[in-house]
Amino acid sequence: MRLGRVAHYPESFEAKIAFDEVRMLVAEHALTPMGRERVEGLVCRDDFSTLSQELTQVQEMQQLLRGELELPSLRVVDCREALQRIRPQGTYIEQEELADLLQMLRSLHALYYFFRVQTASGSVEDESLTFLYPELSRVLENCPTFPKIEQAMARLLGKDGKIRDNATGELLRIRTELSDTERSISGSLQRILRTARAEGWVEEGVQPSLRDGRLVIPVSPMYKRKIKGIVHDESATGRTVYIEPVELVEANNRIRELEAEERRELIHILTEIANKLRPNLSHLLGAYELLGVIDFIRSKAQWGLSHEAICPRLEAEPRLEWFGAKHPLLMRSLKAQGREIVPLDIELSLPERRLLIISGPNAGGKSVCLKTVGLLQYMVQCALPIPVAEQSRVGVFSRLFIDIGDEQSIEDDLSTYSSHLSNMKHFARECDPETLILIDEFGGGTEPTIGGAIAQALLHRFNEQGAWGVITTHYQNLKTFAEDHEGLVNGAMLYDRHEMRPLFRLSIGRPGSSFAIEIARKIGLPEEVIQEARQIVGSDYIDMDKYLQDIIRDKRYWEGKRESIRREEKALQQAAQKYHDEIAALKAQRAELLAEARDEAKRIVNEAGSRVERTIREIKEAEAERERTISLRQELRSYQEDLSTETEDDGLSAQKAQREVERILRRRERKAGRGQGSKDEAKVVAKLRQLTQQAAQGPEASAEQRPQWTVGQEVRIEGQQSVGTILSIKDEEAIVAMGMLKVTIALDRLRQPNGKDKSQTKQQQKAQSLTLGQRHSSILDQLREKRLHFKQDLDLRGMRVNEALEATTYFVDDALQLGISRVRILHGTGTGALREAIRQYLSGVPGVRHYADEHVQLGGAGITVIDLE
Repeated sequence: MRLGRVAHYPESFEAKIAFDEVRMLVAEHALTPMGRERVEGLVCRDDFSTLSQELTQVQEMQQLLRGELELPSLRVVDCREALQRIRPQGTYIEQEELADLLQMLRSLHALYYFFRVQTASGSVEDESLTFLYPELSRVLENCPTFPKIEQAMARLLGKDGKIRDNATGELLRIRTELSDTERSISGSLQRILRTARAEGWVEEGVQPSLRDGRLVIPVSPMYKRKIKGIVHDESATGRTVYIEPVELVEANNRIRELEAEERRELIHILTEIANKLRPNLSHLLGAYELLGVIDFIRSKAQWGLSHEAICPRLEAEPRLEWFGAKHPLLMRSLKAQGREIVPLDIELSLPERRLLIISGPNAGGKSVCLKTVGLLQYMVQCALPIPVAEQSRVGVFSRLFIDIGDEQSIEDDLSTYSSHLSNMKHFARECDPETLILIDEFGGGTEPTIGGAIAQALLHRFNEQGAWGVITTHYQNLKTFAEDHEGLVNGAMLYDRHEMRPLFRLSIGRPGSSFAIEIARKIGLPEEVIQEARQIVGSDYIDMDKYLQDIIRDKRYWEGKRESIRREEKALQQAAQKYHDEIAALKAQRAELLAEARDEAKRIVNEAGSRVERTIREIKEAEAERERTISLRQELRSYQEDLSTETEDDGLSAQKAQREVERILRRRERKAGRGQGSKDEAKVVAKLRQLTQQAAQGPEASAEQRPQWTVGQEVRIEGQQSVGTILSIKDEEAIVAMGMLKVTIALDRLRQPNGKDKSQTKQQQKAQSLTLGQRHSSILDQLREKRLHFKQDLDLRGMRVNEALEATTYFVDDALQLGISRVRILHGTGTGALREAIRQYLSGVPGVRHYADEHVQLGGAGITVIDLE
């Protein structure tokens, strides 16, 4: 990757893609002259690491501007010229410039504190310091700070930006005397004015004026000799003269002297400050540049927020993978008109898609698409955010070439064919795998046959050299060439044949039609002219676009079919494996439950035996008959021996164990019912009863209690007589079709249809004798057979609404059962009643994820495409 500035051709590249207008809009967001200068100096670069860093900075600034934290103010006055002026010894800085410099230092300090302290966490000592905005914090990592200079300037300057009276003792003396003298003059002047008003020499309400820095009294010319003094001026009409009374002459002279002394003292103070600033001039100038960098980043981020632009994921290699891309200037213009822009989706990647050949009708958006690609790629390589979707990815190119010569270009200096060929010569000589070529109306401007041939040869050269590009054309041979060569891909600007209007949407993977005959007819060209044109070129040529669209439609259909079959085979393999795993798991679980129930029964019987032993002991203690005691012990021993041989003889001994367990469980239940046992004991009793019942009934009874429901089996819901069919089974629930209605029901609420519990056909009895694995294999065979004969298109034309709805119901149910992801229903346009009824039904079907009109070139509103879950 060559580092540095991107080579672009021609020199007017920025003007042709309207980047100069974008630069001007970004500059409007700058708050400082330094930031504005950086925006005006934007250059397009191919340094991936630098671009990634700068785009991350802009992204962080956008997050900051959208968040709750407020960025410190950047509104500072540029004092770089004043700092340059004080480089020579003996020079000084003015008070106003000093106040502006202090404001800059305060802003710089606030920015450093905000990014390096306020939004940071952790500590520097243990190297755990982290930043909320790491890239922006890194900009200020080596920020120069001037705390001593800032403190010294703050002591000198007051809130009004003027040097304080107590800056030096001499300045305090001068300003004190100056204030006293001004008050003395003011008092004397007021006394003279009162006397003049009393004598009628001046009018009521007249106030003293200032002429040449001296206080004077406005007097009518007829009374100018009444007041002794110096006439300094008169009005333009001659009706007023301005007299300085003789009593104030000396005082005014003193004020002049004191003001001169004050100015000399201020220059002395400002010279001393300049002497302190002079050793830090380079750092102070660097601080202004640093503020310019932050303002530059803020300007780009603010522009991005106002134009819905983001910083996309940047790739080091050439690549275009844009979703929802918008031309920012066009979006701005349409938004002002209350209209929405149509976003652009474009994907170019190695190896099969590098050169996109866009065709379509005139005024269909081809040139706008071309300029959008050029402008957004140039912007992102200037580290500017661009209006694309979040999932977009953008590559980096080292060369950007453009050839636009139509009326839509900003400059029309390359409109002749010779200029076009001159550009092509440069492109062919300089393009490489890191070049992006943008050509509008490729091959135009000359005789079509040779123009198309030259264009095809150039396209072959661009492809061999590995260049990337977006090229618009009307030539049929270029569309065919793109279909047959890897690296080239066709694209079409879509056009609504029914409404005869462009849709401004790009479809990649197929060529577009120029729709010359249709557009000519819409404009109103005489029909006989159109028919004569058809005869001249022949019907085969006119219908070529139609044939091409049909071929592309069929190709897309069969590609979709092949992908669908691949997904279905994979799903079948996964389902078979899942069923086999579930069978093994069920067998293991069944054995585990039986063993657990048997162990539990032994434990309970042993407990019962202990209770019997205690009873015998009690009998013995009660001095019962010896023969009776021996008999009881013998019976207990026999009972235990029968239980120990349960695995060999499950008949009589199992029944004895069951009766004993039932007796003990009933006693415990009565105890729990009277509140004498704990809640845990009640739960244990319930579980033991369930286990013992399962052990007593055996695996066959368990299987009979819990049938193995399968897809397609007829069932009824508990408490109802209606019979339905199982459409699908998931977890512990099934979807059952009851006529036109589909319900989701728990598996334990399903029952065999009436009349089938006891009397079953031989075929069903034979099916029940199959093992679980054989049943699943049979079901898979049935589903596979049904899927092979399933058609994804349903034609309802000519049917009544009721008939169509019934057919749609069965069609959608079959598709859901077979796991088809997309189907189409052909209902025609007509009055729209059939289309509306079908979509109203689809809106209530749980498995329907989305439905919409087919593509305008494949049927439009006459076909509904349904996406299924």
